[in-house]
Amino acid sequence: MFPAYNTNGLPHHDPLVAVAALAEIGYQGVALTIDHYLLAPHDPRCPEQLADLKALLDRHRLDSAIETGGRFLLDPWRKHEPSLLTADPEGRRRRLDFYRHAVDCAAALGSRCVSLWSGRAAGDATSQSSLWDRLTEGLRETCDYAAERGIKIAFEPEPGMWIDTTEKGLRLLDRARHPNLFLTLDIGHLQCQGESPAGRYLRLCGERLIHVHLDDARRGVHEHLMLGQGEVDWEDVLRTLHEMGYQGALAVELSRHGHVGLQAAAEAYAFLKPRLESLPIA
Repeated sequence: MFPAYNTNGLPHHDPLVAVAALAEIGYQGVALTIDHYLLAPHDPRCPEQLADLKALLDRHRLDSAIETGGRFLLDPWRKHEPSLLTADPEGRRRRLDFYRHAVDCAAALGSRCVSLWSGRAAGDATSQSSLWDRLTEGLRETCDYAAERGIKIAFEPEPGMWIDTTEKGLRLLDRARHPNLFLTLDIGHLQCQGESPAGRYLRLCGERLIHVHLDDARRGVHEHLMLGQGEVDWEDVLRTLHEMGYQGALAVELSRHGHVGLQAAAEAYAFLKPRLESLPIA
């Protein structure tokens, strides 16, 4: 496993400058969140950005993942809408088209996965069964498209969304029954929702876990905090992942730290580096 950083924590930086700086800090990977300034669908600059990013990732030997959590990318008024749970079929199609774009970006960059989530339950008094059907149908289509291009889909349970806990995420994988559908877990989300000790929930996922987000948090509060400033037991988290043989990214996600930019990235790396180095050699 290796340290990475999510570009949603650097919204005020040129993406290419940000990626180069993260490599200079010592990060071995980047989680690229598609947004208006980075790989946006229908942006005529996207092909050029992809080519420039690919060259930069290769030059610095950086691993990458594609993240799809841009807040107002598809709707300027409604955060994270439309989703795979949206009542309007055209809205769901727009989300599916966006996921295809994300997969295409991942394939162009050689990224290891695309991370995504469910969205909020639709406000149309839909039955639980219908919500499950909408979500699994959309995910299967996305997973099929991604599998054809060699990209894995990593589903993230997200506080406030319909699939918000590890248990629900695992239930979703069991219902979808797709060999290309895996999990992302956010360590801060586990703490926020009282899923502790985190190691227990990491082990529940086992080999289905292919992507990890790192942020600190306090129980009952969905706020991404700097590593070491919340209640997460980092010794438990890192030891468990190490014992599991986890080989993926540890992608720091500090989406509300853009005002301090690379200082936050450097601080998080300084927190992680000695803790990773202290893990026993397998």
